[in-house]
Amino acid sequence: MDQNPRTINWNVTTMDQNLRTMDWNVTAMDRGITGAIYWLNLDSIRLTLADRIYYTLQVIQGIYYPLLALVGVPMNIITIVILARRQCGLSNCVTTYLVSMAMADLLVIILDLILRHIPIVFLEQFIFLRGSVPVCNIHAILLYAATDCSVWFTVTFTFDRFVAICGAKLKNKYCSEKTARVVLGTVTVVSCVKNIIWYFIFRPHYWMMNQPAFCILNEHVFLSVAWVAIEFLHYIITPCVPFVLILLLNALTVQHIIVSSRARRRLRAHSSGESPKDPEMESRKKSIILLFIISANFILLWSLFMLFSIWKRMYELGYESIFLDDIVQEIGFMLQLLSCCTNTAIYAITQTKFREQIKKALKYPFTTILQFIKR
Repeated sequence: MDQNPRTINWNVTTMDQNLRTMDWNVTAMDRGITGAIYWLNLDSIRLTLADRIYYTLQVIQGIYYPLLALVGVPMNIITIVILARRQCGLSNCVTTYLVSMAMADLLVIILDLILRHIPIVFLEQFIFLRGSVPVCNIHAILLYAATDCSVWFTVTFTFDRFVAICGAKLKNKYCSEKTARVVLGTVTVVSCVKNIIWYFIFRPHYWMMNQPAFCILNEHVFLSVAWVAIEFLHYIITPCVPFVLILLLNALTVQHIIVSSRARRRLRAHSSGESPKDPEMESRKKSIILLFIISANFILLWSLFMLFSIWKRMYELGYESIFLDDIVQEIGFMLQLLSCCTNTAIYAITQTKFREQIKKALKYPFTTILQFIKR
């Protein structure tokens, strides 16, 4: 057995990437959680520290990913149901954005976490996917479209709140439920059309590797520089551009709030001779806490994945001055998927009425059972 299980030749002489990859003929035990445990317990091979961390991380993923799915799916469903009932004291416009974000996150959990990462971690149980389920290119279209929607819905929500706070003249026209539906529908259509290209880039069969390209690539694409450029552009559009837009919009929003707060304090102090609390500004500050926490959550949990994705494409284009281990990518995947499961907690922390509704939802099965027993 190979003394360096993580580093196997691609058998492609035209692309020498000094990255740890796997050969097609490596047995299933060399990959997935079983393979990771095997290599960690094998005394005859001296693994490097990086290899030990990598395989330990795979074992952790074997616990982390199923737990994340068990928590993420029901919590996003509960979030959608609670927000759709419109009893949380939020405007119809904000509710429409939050429901759409929760639906997109739920799709990412199903398509990316459950149907992609969990089968890769538990490869021995899902090895049948490689040859007998030829739908990977369709899966890729749906997955990348859902991911684009999840990211860009956050951007559109940030822009909507920016207009509501900073654009008094445009607020009444733009910040409405009808406009929100048009914007979200447009983003969904554009995301689906944009990602149709993966159908022609990927083959129908699964690669079953924990890489951004999880389907088998067509040979003419794999050997083409255009493929690297297309994938590089893909990660520029999502999530690099959203990063910049969210940071810019939040910075402008904060600046506007600071300036308007100072002006209102001076005006109220001049008119009343003192500076009491301003109920309007207090309400405004509380309303934007939700926006800032959602934005910060997205930026923090997507940063590592974005960094590795951009670096890897630059590396493939010949910029080899910096090397990032595959460990960075694995942690990036874990954090990115976590971002799809945290919004429920954010709403519960920042929104009192949402917290009350979720308590009722959690108590409902028990109260129903108690009522049935009493009858």
